[in-house]
Amino acid sequence: MNLDTPRLHLREWRESDKAPFFSEINSSPEVMRYFPCTLSQLESDNMVEVIREKFVQQNGWGMWAVELKETQEFIGFVGLNIPAAPLPFNPCIEIGWRIAKKFWRKGYTYEAALAVFKFAFETLELEEVVAFTAVSNLPSQGVMQKLGMHQSDNFFHPALDKTHPLAEHVLYRLKKSDFTFQSNE
Repeated sequence: MNLDTPRLHLREWRESDKAPFFSEINSSPEVMRYFPCTLSQLESDNMVEVIREKFVQQNGWGMWAVELKETQEFIGFVGLNIPAAPLPFNPCIEIGWRIAKKFWRKGYTYEAALAVFKFAFETLELEEVVAFTAVSNLPSQGVMQKLGMHQSDNFFHPALDKTHPLAEHVLYRLKKSDFTFQSNE
C-alpha cells in the first residue's frame, strides 16, 4: 500500500534506500541527536530489513520510505509501528519519522504524517495513534503538536537506564475523533 501527498510518495522500501538511509540519516549525529547513538551500516541495513518484514506481517503498512515526487529522491521514513518495547501504554500503534537533515523545515514530515493519520483512521480504523520522544526533542514535539496530538504522560523508556539523558520521554496521543484531515494542496 502506497500513500501520496502533493509533494511526496510514501512507499515500501527498496534496496537502493539502504545507502542514503545510512549515510544521510542513521550515521548523522544531528539526525540521531535524540537517539542513544548513531547506527553502523549493518545496524542501519538490519533496520530496513525489519521494517520490510513488518510490511509483510502487517499487510502492507508500516514505516513507509518517503521520496520526493519531483525527483524520486529518498528523504527518510514516516509511518506506523507496533512497538516491541514493553511500554507502559501498550498495546498501541505509534507514528514515527526520521528525515535527512537537508530536508528539515520544509513541511515534509507534517505532510507525510497527515497522510499516515488519514490511513490509520480511515483504512485501518484505529481509534488512537500515539507518538513519543525524548523530553528534550522539542522539534519532534512541535510536529506532534502541529498535527493536533495531545501531550499525555511522561515515562522512562525501558530500553534506557533511568540516568541516561534521553531516558525520560513524553507521550502524545491523537484519537480518531479529534483528527481533522487538512489538505496540503
